[in-house]
Amino acid sequence: MHRLPFLTLLGILCCLPNGQALGEHRADWLRDAKWGVMTHYLADWIAHRDHSQMGVEKWNRLIDTFDVERLADQLTSIGAGYYLITIGQNSGYFLSPNATYDRFVGAAPSKCSRRDLVADLSGVLRDRGIPLLVYLPAGAPGGDRDAVTALNWRRGADRNREFQLKWEAVVREWSTRWGDRVAGWWFDGCYWPNAMYRHPETPNFASFAAAARAGNPRSIVAFNPGVYARSLSLTPHEDFTAGEINDPAGIEFKRIEGGRRDGTQLHILSYLGQTWGHGEPRFTRKQCVRWSRTIWANGGAVTWDVPIATDGSIAEPFLAKLKAVGDASRDR
Repeated sequence: MHRLPFLTLLGILCCLPNGQALGEHRADWLRDAKWGVMTHYLADWIAHRDHSQMGVEKWNRLIDTFDVERLADQLTSIGAGYYLITIGQNSGYFLSPNATYDRFVGAAPSKCSRRDLVADLSGVLRDRGIPLLVYLPAGAPGGDRDAVTALNWRRGADRNREFQLKWEAVVREWSTRWGDRVAGWWFDGCYWPNAMYRHPETPNFASFAAAARAGNPRSIVAFNPGVYARSLSLTPHEDFTAGEINDPAGIEFKRIEGGRRDGTQLHILSYLGQTWGHGEPRFTRKQCVRWSRTIWANGGAVTWDVPIATDGSIAEPFLAKLKAVGDASRDR
């Protein structure tokens, strides 16, 4: 009878089906990274800022000229622990191709970019040791009526079963293609968790998270319920709290144990501009560092959102403040 070596057998016994070692948390690396940068690269935001109209060809030109090397160099220079970028949001334009989405929506030409910007970013960031996370709404792109109809999306406290099955398929295609080049997902707009996800039968939180982890079982997932002054965990199927907050000075660290909220890694997300993705810096370096240190002292990680130019670069005033956070993160 063939016997497995003891260490091999022990490794099997000490592993969970999702590839996680027993006693290990997927988001441990996020806690150790301490902080990261988020940018909203969105077609409708760019068009509004430039007082222009967005179209498929213009969108593809923008994506084609996004300088991933320059952005990666900037993130390296400030010591960012990870980077989070939007795949898309409400406009229906996405910065990566997805055949499943195109099949469901039927838009011609596709509003999904020809270039896979996520894949290109992940390559240059991996070379620099910076994990990449991606943002996606949990609902259909609300500004694209044709997509809303084709995806069977109903905004509000609705089961949305047909939509969820389609959206999971869209997410699964991206996750499978990117594999371990994407380290995590941040899903926005999970405003009706009871109606949409808390069900024993699929689709539910478990199947949604499984779709995001289809290509990488160690990928971390967060579901955002909206803006709250304290951290919340919606489900055991998420690995880190979404942590969206407008005022970092007002964070309440209630019921945080070992850097986790109800077993989920503490994570806070706020913006350095006047609002998400826009404006001049609203905080000083000292404020950024002080609030970041407070989050780290509670065992959490913090993500700072900053505006991004059409070429993919971050403006110097923001880099200076982010670098201060990076320097502070290396203090003992």
